[in-house]
Amino acid sequence: MIKADVLVIGSGISGLSYAIKVSEQFPECKIIIVTKSDEDESNTKYAQGGLAVVTDAKNDNFEKHIEDTMRAGDGENKRDVVEMVVREAPVRFKEIVEWGANFDKKNGEFALGREGGHTENRIVHHKDITGFEIERALLATIKSNANIEILDHHYVIDIITQHHVPGKKVGEEEIHSYGAYILDEKSGNIKKITSKITLVATGGAGHVYKNTTNPTIATGDGIAFVARAKGKVTNMQYYQFHPTALYSKLDGMLFLISEAVRGDGAKLRTKRGEKFMHKYDEREELASRDIVARAIDAEMKVTGDEFVGLDCRQMNHERFLEHFPNIYRKCKDEGIDPFKQLIPVVPACHYLMGGIEIDKDGQSSIKNLFAVGECTNSGLHGANRLASNSLLEGLVFGHNAAMKTIELLKQNNFNFEDLKAIPEWNEEGMKIIDEMVIITYLRKQLQEMMSDLVGIVRSNNRLKMAQQKQSEIAAAVDEIYRYSILSPQLSELRNLTTVANLIISQSMEMTQNKGAFYNKDFA
Repeated sequence: MIKADVLVIGSGISGLSYAIKVSEQFPECKIIIVTKSDEDESNTKYAQGGLAVVTDAKNDNFEKHIEDTMRAGDGENKRDVVEMVVREAPVRFKEIVEWGANFDKKNGEFALGREGGHTENRIVHHKDITGFEIERALLATIKSNANIEILDHHYVIDIITQHHVPGKKVGEEEIHSYGAYILDEKSGNIKKITSKITLVATGGAGHVYKNTTNPTIATGDGIAFVARAKGKVTNMQYYQFHPTALYSKLDGMLFLISEAVRGDGAKLRTKRGEKFMHKYDEREELASRDIVARAIDAEMKVTGDEFVGLDCRQMNHERFLEHFPNIYRKCKDEGIDPFKQLIPVVPACHYLMGGIEIDKDGQSSIKNLFAVGECTNSGLHGANRLASNSLLEGLVFGHNAAMKTIELLKQNNFNFEDLKAIPEWNEEGMKIIDEMVIITYLRKQLQEMMSDLVGIVRSNNRLKMAQQKQSEIAAAVDEIYRYSILSPQLSELRNLTTVANLIISQSMEMTQNKGAFYNKDFA
């Protein structure tokens, strides 16, 4: 058994910024960060656009940012949370700059971009690799804190609660977290890491669908193991599909063409070069993501085309190369010259607005278990996230959760009586899976079902069919889980199956269309 004061699960902007804050203000505490891949692999790393923050007092203000966020969220946001995040944004942004993150400047001032749903230019960025730059700066800061240890390639199987005490029954209001069971992928051993406070910062669940802009690690792990521990998980019906991912005939992670490209003037066209966004919204390409994604989906269904085109040919070439060098390089690598050809794009699963329900301090319904970032339902995004509010959410809630954690650590009022009865992980009698093809097959079945039946546009009949198929897959996964020695692949499939069930069941509870949720039977 390994003991820590604080266990952080995930190494993106949420987990790293939280760990830095706790470490700097409580240097005597022991912090362990676990991540299932390399230390820098996270959704943060792939965020292209930037960070939404009011820095231009002459043309912008907090009220505009608040209203843009509420409008994008279709009024399902918690206004007090939106106001808190927007007003705290400049302070949190200043901190990340002090930690060493670099952002583009023009004439000595931060260069501000504009993205869909925003009424003003307020996106600070580092070219088209903003998330990569933030991740770099945070990891450099982490490594200067001696009380923080990073365990990479460590996969969390389940959080430890009283449910692991043999024969114990516990009500939802009494659940406490005590740490987690964690698979060391290099040794194959399952460790029990105990902690006074646990933070879940595991990101989204994009790989529950066939095509996503998320890295392969985004399998909804944190949401699934909190749900299994009877923690509150809400708003899972709201999954945002980014309108412009680079089209590929291969399933899996698709390359994101940042919203900022449309903010700089790129236009959407059919394959034949015809405009169409004017038919769907007066803001055209700068409408919110749910509207643009549904418009593209509708055009593809009408024409039978596999993609639409993003037209950058009339844009300033020098400015494009300066702002979007990574996007330009990727297009050229794919044989596409964006200055001469339309970039083929399709909507792809991008961002989950729902997740582990938390309060303003990041506290979940399970005591001493905090959660921050895309794995949460914080109330900020409502039914649809406004572009570039996600990195901001990680910083603000990471700060708030850290301050509350420090307060609890100083009180030191932790009861570990139940922990004495919680056993080490037991694999006696279990077998190694001899045919990984079964896991791969079930995962593909799940992803195809979710993409076909629970995608951008849903219906009552499709959801009923999806529920039945998910139930069949879940039963097969449970059977394998009962007799098998655990692997990351099996655990991820188990988690994806749980996430799929949450998305389907909470979609079936909806009675009207809101934001990213669209049921054609309600239209």
